[in-house]
Amino acid sequence: MSEKTVWCDKLRKSLTSKNVEEKENRPFEAKELPPDHHDKVDSSAQINSSVFSNFSSPVSDIFDSQTFRIFVSTWNVGGNSPGAGLNLNEFLPLDDGSDIYVLGFQEIVPLNAGNVFVSEDNEPASKWLDLIDQALNRPLGSTVDSSQSSSSSYSTNKTFRRDQTVQLKACNCPSKVKKKSYRKACFSCRFSYDFDSDDGEPEKGEDETSSLDDNEVVLTMKLNNRRRYSYIVSKQMVGIFITIWAKKELVRHLSHLQISCVGRGIMGRLGNKGCISVSMSLHQTSFCFICCHLASGEKEGDELRRNSDVRKISKNTHFQRICKNHHRINPKKILDHERVIWLGDLNYRISLSYLETKRLLEQNDWDALLEKDQLRIERESGRVFNGWKEGKIYFAPTYKYSNNSDSYSGENVTSKSKRRTPAWCDRILWHGNGIAQLFYIRGESKLSDHRPVFAGFSVDVEVLDDRFRKEISASNMKVGVEELLPNLNNIFS
Repeated sequence: MSEKTVWCDKLRKSLTSKNVEEKENRPFEAKELPPDHHDKVDSSAQINSSVFSNFSSPVSDIFDSQTFRIFVSTWNVGGNSPGAGLNLNEFLPLDDGSDIYVLGFQEIVPLNAGNVFVSEDNEPASKWLDLIDQALNRPLGSTVDSSQSSSSSYSTNKTFRRDQTVQLKACNCPSKVKKKSYRKACFSCRFSYDFDSDDGEPEKGEDETSSLDDNEVVLTMKLNNRRRYSYIVSKQMVGIFITIWAKKELVRHLSHLQISCVGRGIMGRLGNKGCISVSMSLHQTSFCFICCHLASGEKEGDELRRNSDVRKISKNTHFQRICKNHHRINPKKILDHERVIWLGDLNYRISLSYLETKRLLEQNDWDALLEKDQLRIERESGRVFNGWKEGKIYFAPTYKYSNNSDSYSGENVTSKSKRRTPAWCDRILWHGNGIAQLFYIRGESKLSDHRPVFAGFSVDVEVLDDRFRKEISASNMKVGVEELLPNLNNIFS
């Protein structure tokens, strides 16, 4: 018997048992009443029956597939805060029309001993958030530069300024839960902007439930009626920073948000290198976004260190599997998610000499350069990112540029020890079905020695059919729909 058949039988039995239970609790049977009263007494039975009308294919009837656009960017800003005159219009195009923005940064602060060993500086992250807010919610036809940025309205620590609130669901599961179970839910951390541990536990002395009700977690942010995009989350680990924004009408469909950090820097543990991973659900589809900064170096064999970083990140990144609906199992590892996007300064280099690379650059011979691209070589050999995809690269290497210049740094350096061979360090990859890349380009900001890289994706998302959800709710079922659903990974594979 197939899994779909078993699932359908389970759903039928659950609804049937519910209907039988209701009939047994009635003081008399419907057949004892006059015919004109039958419809009133058997209304719940009719509702239960209607759930199974045209129910030959459970998955196709329960879920609709909708397409959404996701804009993804990665930028190593070289420890530079956004200065006067920085224009974000190229970085966040107003006419892109994406539903979700996933923006990753590396070296958002200088990677000095103070930031690595003592305490990280959150002020640059606040400035970036303020600029991003202005860029995404600016009036049509206007431009945004950093000189327009006021004092920051955002903070990545617990003293976040509470101007107004928008509510983000902790769980999209339809079933009811008791409030006492909330401490084990995926939002037990009160959805703070700065997660202090991978397991999402709150800091000592925090009130875990003070701002929660049974179904929602409070997300605080600056709001006005003209906003098109809402801030969802941000997280900083030393120089690595990721923030996610979504159209405000999508906020109520986002849930199960969790964060995991893996340090791969000094001693293989500190956060000057490593990744921040964000897990979340959009409707009934799980997503994971990984923003990373891998080991640097262009010596022979350094690519193996980067391979090791990827393996350790994949192994050590984990999310809680407990949802407020205990019948639902959330993705625990990166590849447990249905749609995954990996972005960042992966630091893979070109295995050619500086002079040979420069010659091919002058000829715009991207194909010859890409044949020596370490990431391409390591992927094709199966040593890293096996099963992942990357779009075709049609842009020049994004590293390393001279400050505030369009020239690669090696052109102005006489010392070979300080010379860096140009390379495509900044990359965006994806994994999973139902995801297609729309574009893969680079920006031209001269803020740092890296150029930003952008990608657009079209993703298919499974949405619970409104008719099914309403009928289930009307039948007053005691069982949640996630309890009845089969493993979607098995169904859609």
